Amino acid sequence: MNPKVDFYFANSEKWQEELRTLRTLILECGLTEELKWGVPCYTFEKSNVVLIHEFKSYCAILFTKGVLLNDAEGILIQQTENVQAARQIRFTNVQQIVEIANTIKAYIYEAIEVEKAGLKVELKKPSEFKMAEEFQQKLDENPALKTAFEKLTAGRQRAYLLHFSSPKQAKTREARVEKCTEAILNGKGLNE
Repeated sequence: MNPKVDFYFANSEKWQEELRTLRTLILECGLTEELKWGVPCYTFEKSNVVLIHEFKSYCAILFTKGVLLNDAEGILIQQTENVQAARQIRFTNVQQIVEIANTIKAYIYEAIEVEKAGLKVELKKPSEFKMAEEFQQKLDENPALKTAFEKLTAGRQRAYLLHFSSPKQAKTREARVEKCTEAILNGKGLNE
């Protein structure tokens, strides 16, 4: 157990018993406990394998390359349609965790084998994502913006494309493009 992570478990208002149970179970699999993105992250030879999350209506473990797991039990959940690699197992009480503890461990061991094998998730290229008309128009009008956008990492490009294309109203899409133009020109990601 990493003392730097203890606060996460101590501060949980709703899921303390469930989170402690998940923590123990994961550590029994020989992973290293770290704090990343403000949540417990369990690694194998510095590669992220599984994280613990808590939400209002459930707590979960998230396999960073869950899409590569066999999921023989059919328990992995894709958080949203835009999540490409990660998959969750969700819990609403400690009994659910206890009942499938051996299955959880089997999934963790499989995830470790994925890391040992050096497997990578084939992510969609930014060009495969929907481009909001409002953003395409702005790129066509502003060559410097187009160049700056193309220089961003694939992950940053994906984040912007999803952010711009998700609103239903054109007015909202336009406002988002306007708000983010300067950040793109400065080589920044969506939340930087």
